[in-house]
Amino acid sequence: MSAEAKVVAITGAGTGIGAATAELLAAQGHPVVLAARRQQRIDGVAARIRAQGGVALSVVTDVTRYADMETLVAAAVREFGRLDVLVSNAGIAKTGLIAERDVAGWTAMIDVNFRGVLHGIAAALPVFREQGRGHFVTTISTSGLKIVPSQGVYAATKNAVRTLLEAFRQENTDGVIRTTSISPGYVATELADTIEDDTLRAQVRKSMADFGLDAAAVARAIAFAIEQPADVEIGDITIRPTVQS
Repeated sequence: MSAEAKVVAITGAGTGIGAATAELLAAQGHPVVLAARRQQRIDGVAARIRAQGGVALSVVTDVTRYADMETLVAAAVREFGRLDVLVSNAGIAKTGLIAERDVAGWTAMIDVNFRGVLHGIAAALPVFREQGRGHFVTTISTSGLKIVPSQGVYAATKNAVRTLLEAFRQENTDGVIRTTSISPGYVATELADTIEDDTLRAQVRKSMADFGLDAAAVARAIAFAIEQPADVEIGDITIRPTVQS
């Protein structure tokens, strides 16, 4: 590794923003540790990275299980000697009207979108503290900035993360820990596949197809935050299509 290289672990790295971020960072010379539940997906991303001369490790990870996040962090340290950045990107969207009382969907979103971020912080923080440096980059959503019907609970999980990271930032002003929140708007990813309501899923897929950003645009924003010098913290980045309301 070059002196400028950073070891970056990425959850939700099998597709979409996570995969695009892994490929971009690896092309820039950063070793990446790919995490997702589906082995075949992350192995495929890792193979593409290695074919281009990059360095990648894949670790099957369910962010809802704290032990899995501990395993992910330990694998990065074992393979590369350290972990510099954790990109918490895994997320699901079980959207629908609150009156539909989708308790199972609500629980799943809380577990992945919010508790998964907490698990990442808890797993990586001791390593970051011991190293004297570390960066948490977390994918949130513009859904938490503009509240609309059918996205109430989804937006609530994203705003819970936003609140969490702001408090965490204020707890860490000694220059060791950095936090960055990335809030994408419509991006052409597989997130719509997690929406169970047929009508809502079709609407989101149409918007993604009509004007959704390429996932690489969000990857570039993440790379920008990561490449800043140690005394610079990019706190929040909102990135959306220019035509999105």
